[in-house]
This record gives sequence, structure tokens and C-alpha cells, in this order.
Amino acid sequence: MEAKSIYKQFYTKLIIATSLFIITLSFIFYEYSRSTIYENIQKNMLQDAKKIYTQAYNKEINFNTFKSIQNDDVSIDLVNNPKLKAHKFFTYKKENNFYIKLLYPFDLEKRKFLEIKRNINFERELLYSIIFKNLFILAIPGFLLMLIYSLVVSKSLLKPILQINKKLSNMDEKSLTQIDKKDLPMEFHSLSDSINSLTNRIETYVKFKKELFIGAAHELKTPLAVMKLKNEVTLRKKREIEVYEETLQLTVKQIDDMNKMISSILDIGRAEGAQFEEMIDLDLVEYMKKKANDYRMLSAQKNIIITFFSNVNTLNTSIQITLFNQILQNFVQNAIKFTPDDKSIAIRLKKTKEKIIITVTDEGVGIDENVDLFAPFKRFGNQSGVGLGLFLAKNAADALRAKISIKNRKDNKSGCVAKLVLNNPSSKLKHL
Repeated sequence: MEAKSIYKQFYTKLIIATSLFIITLSFIFYEYSRSTIYENIQKNMLQDAKKIYTQAYNKEINFNTFKSIQNDDVSIDLVNNPKLKAHKFFTYKKENNFYIKLLYPFDLEKRKFLEIKRNINFERELLYSIIFKNLFILAIPGFLLMLIYSLVVSKSLLKPILQINKKLSNMDEKSLTQIDKKDLPMEFHSLSDSINSLTNRIETYVKFKKELFIGAAHELKTPLAVMKLKNEVTLRKKREIEVYEETLQLTVKQIDDMNKMISSILDIGRAEGAQFEEMIDLDLVEYMKKKANDYRMLSAQKNIIITFFSNVNTLNTSIQITLFNQILQNFVQNAIKFTPDDKSIAIRLKKTKEKIIITVTDEGVGIDENVDLFAPFKRFGNQSGVGLGLFLAKNAADALRAKISIKNRKDNKSGCVAKLVLNNPSSKLKHL
């Protein structure tokens, strides 16, 4: 299939539109000239008829002795016409000559009309040979100028796209720069904003991926080095069985930690695969009520109370449920992990006109807001974990085109608020 060119399509349509405009304008001018010339001829003929009638009325012309007057261009005669009651013009052709004829009432009682015929060959020749032909001759350079203008305008309109294309073609993962909007027409600002947003996401993704690979290599290398060193030291000489048991226990622990690390890395792969998961329709309020009940089983060991609140009773929406669970589960698990015993966690859902806002508020020690919480292998406090949970949650939010954040509470209480902001699909449907 042949690729379509916006440039060719635009200037082709502009040339066609301009050509039609020139042709239409030419015909309008021709018709205007023709009607003007013919109206002037008819006006003069009518004046001549009135003059002759006045002369006849003043006895300057005798009704009975009136004779026809003829020359090459004009003929005047008296004729009978029982049908007409007022003056009338006729246009006709006779022996390759063109005429305008006027029948003007001369003596209505006797049904006599003054007939004035005028040869209009000269006027027609003027219209066709001079005005009509010259008009199209003048239209040819006009068409050529419009052709050049179309090409120039097409290129000028494509210039912003070419600038953006050049900018994108020079980008790679090492040089993801922003597109400057100041040199672009305002119609392209939305496109540049979308591209800049995409490059930001790509830059963040590349940065986190690099940190993930470096962190994974470091996190796996350290326990392997510890196991190797411990085993080498143990094997240098014969030791008591307790020492061998201690070494084996340390090795098993390190292997367990590496298994957790590998499982988390596999979760990242599964989360990326979930980006292509089909969206399902559900009642988000009812779904989160069920999830809150499930999380209460996890919090029961620390006697933590989990509550759920919503500003709507039902919220029918479409969502990629695996990605959504990845975020919600991470928020709640972190809240349980860092909240002391006998405290509480509040899960809230708030629906606005265009957004769905979900928050998980805990009563833990809070966070350091100067630290990038979503970078891989970031651990906080003395709690166990690989440090990939929030990294996974951020990737899932990006796939959902959502925003997540974690901030300390602003109500003078210890703890933090994890927030997920989703677009509300139902609001878009209302505008369609």
C-alpha cells in the first residue's frame, strides 16, 4: 500500500480549491459583465422607444405615415401583437447574427407595438473575445502564482512537524531532551506537550531500569560473596559440626533472600506483561470493600484495624485489575508493615467529576520526603524486604496512566498517605 504524504495531500487540495475559486470568480465576473452590457443596451433601447412614442404623441410622427427605419445595427418598425399588454425584450439568433428585440406599446387600442431590433454581435464578441478569453489568460499566471503559494504554504505548515521529527530523530536513551514550544505555532503545543510527557516517562523508565539492573547485580553479588567467603573459611580446616551447621544455615538464609529478590524481579516482568491485560468492567466500590476484608486478615496479627470509606455507593468503571491490585496491595502492605500494633489504617475512595482518588492512610513513623521512594532497592527503617514494591507500584501506575504519591500526613499525626489518582472514564463518556 502506497504511503500517503500530508504535504502532497495538502498542496493538492489547496491547488484544487484555488482553481475552483478562480474558475468560479471568472464566471461570476463574466456573467456580471454580460448582464451589465445587456442591461445598458436594453436601457438605451427603452429610452429610444419612449422618445419615439413621445414624438408620435406630440404629432411629430404620424401614426399613419410611420415607416420602418433600418440600418446595419438597428431597425425600427410598427407591428401588431394581440397578446402583449406591456413592453417586453427578446433575445434571439438569426443567420449567425444575434439580436435584442424590444416590443413597446405604441397604440394598444389597435394592438400596435413599436418594434426595435438591435444587433449585438459586437457586444458578444467583446464579451467572448476580450473579456472571457482575457480573463482566462489572466487566470493562468494567477493559477501559477497560487501553485507556488500552495507549495510555500504547505512547506511552512509542515515546518513545525519537520522540526519535531528532527528533534525526535536525534534523541536516544542518553539524550532525551524536551521540545521547546516557543518556536512552534500554538496548534502544535498540545502535540509537543504529549511528546515531552512521553520523553519524561521514557527517561524515568530508563533511569529506573538502569538502577534496577545495577541494584539487582549488587543485591545478588553481596550474598554470593558472603556465602563464598564463609564456605572457604569453613573448609580451610576441620571444624566442629556446629560450625558447619551455622555455615549451612547462613547459606540457606542467603539463598532465601536471593529467592525473594528473584521473585520480585519476576514480579516486575509479570507487571510489564499486565500492561497488555484487557480492561474489565466492575463496581470499584464493591471490589475495594472485598479487598479491604482480605487485608484485615493480614493486619489481624498486629491487631491493626482497617477501615474503608467511599463518597459514592457504586462506581462502575473499566480498569486493568492486575495493575490496580499491584498498587493497592503495595500501599496496604507497606501501611501494615510500618504501622505499630493496635493502630489503624484508613482506605478511602473519592470520586470527582474527572478523577478517582484512592488513598491509604497509616499511623506509622512517616517518611523522608527528600528521598526518591519509587527508585528500586530503596529500603526504609529496619523492616525486611527487597525494596522493589514501590518501584513496581510506580510502573503499574504509569501503565494505567495514573499518578501515585506518598506524603506525610498533614493533620499533626504521625504516618503517611499513599495516593493513587486515576482518570474517570465515565466523565469522558458524558462528553462524547
